[in-house]
Amino acid sequence: QAKATTVREALAKWEEKAGEKVGEAKAIKLYGQVPPIEKMDASLSTLTNCEKLSLSTNCIEKITNLNGLKNLRILSLGRNNIKALTGLETIGDTLEELWISYNLIEKLKGIQSMKNLKVLYMANNLVKEWGEFVRLADLPCLADLVFVGNPLEEKHSAEGNWMDEASKRLPHLKKLDGKSISAAMCKNGYCLFYIPTAIVIPCQYRHCWINQ
Repeated sequence: QAKATTVREALAKWEEKAGEKVGEAKAIKLYGQVPPIEKMDASLSTLTNCEKLSLSTNCIEKITNLNGLKNLRILSLGRNNIKALTGLETIGDTLEELWISYNLIEKLKGIQSMKNLKVLYMANNLVKEWGEFVRLADLPCLADLVFVGNPLEEKHSAEGNWMDEASKRLPHLKKLDGKSISAAMCKNGYCLFYIPTAIVIPCQYRHCWINQ
């Protein structure tokens, strides 16, 4: 089996290809390395100016060594083997978007440190319980969530009540799974407005999305 690519090696290749120093770059793409990256090592601490970092499509199991990325706003970790969200707390003050779909995450412990997170894409993970889902209510800025493909979503979508139940628990969301929920949801012939207060008005359509 081929030896894994280290972050240091991937950064050296990126510098050569991009013609830019990693310590000065605002956007760095280390996705799909061959052989894949397995560990987020201390070399990441050199990315002091980085605002967008992509490490997707590798074989990373743990989120580590982000403490030097003081300007990071967007982190892409999709299609890895990540099982937990611990390790994000060091970028909790700056991170606005986390793309972490297609991983192995069942528990959302650690997400509460992301006080400025606006976008969370975590489709196709392993979250099964509402008790984990409601941890997202601790994110005051969260507006756009993609959760499709988690067992919790699949179960309640099959029952026909996913959008209703999920948005009820996260009333500040504006988009869920690509659909607008900031204005209204239609249920049993009535539109339920969440903003600014709950106001029910008659709706002539069985299913409607106002301002979709």
